Amino acid sequence: MPMITVLLVDDQAMVRTGFTTFLSSQPDIDVVGEAADGRQAVRRAAELVPDVVLMDVRMPVMDGLEATRAIVSASTDPPKVLVLTTFDLDDYVYAALRAGASGFLLKDASAEQLAEAVRVIAAGDALLAPSVTRRLIAEFTRLGPRRSHSAPADITNREAEVLTLVAEGLSNREIAARLVLSEHTVKTHVARTLTKLGLRDRAQMIVYAYETGLVRPGW
Repeated sequence: MPMITVLLVDDQAMVRTGFTTFLSSQPDIDVVGEAADGRQAVRRAAELVPDVVLMDVRMPVMDGLEATRAIVSASTDPPKVLVLTTFDLDDYVYAALRAGASGFLLKDASAEQLAEAVRVIAAGDALLAPSVTRRLIAEFTRLGPRRSHSAPADITNREAEVLTLVAEGLSNREIAARLVLSEHTVKTHVARTLTKLGLRDRAQMIVYAYETGLVRPGW
């Protein structure tokens, strides 16, 4: 079983200790380092090259949004960033996605949910809790398309369907059931769409779909 390496970033030592203790008990997760602020996170991510960075938002010196942006832009194959959020931090969700985060986990999530979130992000899937997804779509509705694009000519109708469902926050399994396809076929469509659009992961697909107006809230 391949190990998933994790860098924990939080300004509260007790939080880091708790997360490290639990995640280190998982047979497939290895916490390789910690950081207490965004600047340390950027430096440690470059040193350790983890698979996943578990990133708090509100921190001194450099916040989680700026740190996420720096980590993601520093490499052609950057770590996946899983942002910790709470209901009172929903304003950060949209900005974090645009900064390059691959998903969000509510701070009141259980220990089991935390471990599963790390696995989902490491596997390349976007992770958006239903409550976060609703608020995110509401933000897209408020802002409207930021740029006007039509779908590339080589995007097929099926790939456009898959893009729409990814933007709604559906998993590959849920998309497969909706379109009566195999999960493998859905993964292939997602991979091809990412390549054609020049995007890194599913989270970027969601941002792209709404920002270009290719997918609109309420569709």
